[in-house]
Amino acid sequence: MRILYLITRSELGGAQIHLLDLLSGFREHLEMEVGVGEDGYLVEKVRSLGIPCHVVPHLVQPMRPVDDCRAAFQLVDLIRRVKPDVVHTHTSKVGVLGRLAARLAGVPSVFTAHTWCFAEGTSWKWKAAGIPSERLAARWSSSIINVSEANRRLALSYRITKETRLLTIHNGIMDSPHRAQPERSGIPTIVVVGRCAPQKDQALFLQALSELRTPARVLMVGDGPTRPALETTAERLGIRGRVDFLGQRLDVAELLAGAHIFALPTKWEGFPLSILEAMRAGLPVVASNVGGVAEAVVDGKNGFLIPSGDRDAFREGLRKLIESPALRRQMGEIGRYNYETKFTMDAMLRKTLAVYHKATRSAQRTEDLFLSSRRSSEVSADY
Repeated sequence: MRILYLITRSELGGAQIHLLDLLSGFREHLEMEVGVGEDGYLVEKVRSLGIPCHVVPHLVQPMRPVDDCRAAFQLVDLIRRVKPDVVHTHTSKVGVLGRLAARLAGVPSVFTAHTWCFAEGTSWKWKAAGIPSERLAARWSSSIINVSEANRRLALSYRITKETRLLTIHNGIMDSPHRAQPERSGIPTIVVVGRCAPQKDQALFLQALSELRTPARVLMVGDGPTRPALETTAERLGIRGRVDFLGQRLDVAELLAGAHIFALPTKWEGFPLSILEAMRAGLPVVASNVGGVAEAVVDGKNGFLIPSGDRDAFREGLRKLIESPALRRQMGEIGRYNYETKFTMDAMLRKTLAVYHKATRSAQRTEDLFLSSRRSSEVSADY
C-alpha cells in the first residue's frame, strides 16, 4: 500500500513529530511519500529516513486565494505522479486543499485533526472560513481521525460530518530508555515544553512560580514570537536566575529524564505530545485542563489538572509536587503505567492502518458500483 502524507508547515511542532512517528513506524510495511509547503526541519527529517519528500511552493499557511488555487492544482499533479492508494492530510490548510485534490484525482483521503480551526482561542476569521470549509471537505474524506475524544466531540457539536465518519485515535509515541527519578533529592527541576506563542500560557506559569516560596529551577523548552516578552516577564518578576530559556531542543527526552516535574500551561490544545513524553519518562504533570489533556492526565492520579487561566491553582499544584518527593514518585509511576497501556506507538499504528484499509475498501466498492452501473447502461443500450 502506498500512502501520500500532506502537511502545510515544516517546523518543529506536534503535528510534524506525529507525522515523523507514522513514517518511522510504517517504513518497513508501507510505501510512503510526503508533500509539504516549505523546506525546513520536517523535510530534512523525512529525507533522512530515505522517504521521498516534495515541496509544494504555493502551499502556505495564511489564507491567500490565488496561492490556494495554485496549491490545489499542484497537489492534484503531485497525487497523480505519486499514485497513492490513500492521501493522508494533516493540519487545517492542507486538510482542506489536500482532500479536494485527492477528490479531483480520484484517490480516497483521510484527515487527521490535530486541533480544529474552530477550537477555543482561534480567531473569528478562521472560524468563519474554517467551519464551512471543514463541512465541505468532510464529504471528500473516508474518515476523519481526531487525536482526542474532546476533538471528536467538538467536531460533532459543529456538525462537521456524521458521527460514523469521525473517530478517535490518541497519539502514541515510541518508547525511550530515558527515565526520570522524580523523587530524588535536590532542588526540583520543572520542565515546560511548548512553543512560545499566544496559544500557550507561559506568562501565567512564570507568575505562579514567582509566588512560590519553595525553591525550584525551571527549564523552558521552545521558541517563538513571545519568547522576548517572557524573558522580560521573568526579569520583572525577579526569577530570571531560576529560569533557563533553552529554545528549541532535540534532546527533550534527556531533559525530562533529568527533571522532577513537567508543566504545561496552555489556553487550548488538541492532545499534546509533550504530556505523553513526560508520562513516558515517569514524571508527574501539572497542566491546564483544556482540549484532550484530561484524557492523558487524571487529576490527583498522575498529575494535577488546572482550570485554564487559574494562576493560584497552578501554583498550588506545583507547590504540592515540589514539597513531596513521595507524591512525585507515585504520580510518575502511574503516568508511566498509563503510557504503557494506552499511548504506545504500536496501538496508534495498528488503528491508523485499519483506517487506511477501510479507505481503500470503500474506494474499491465505489469503483465496483460505478463499473457495474456502466455495464448495465451498456447492456440497456444494446437493446
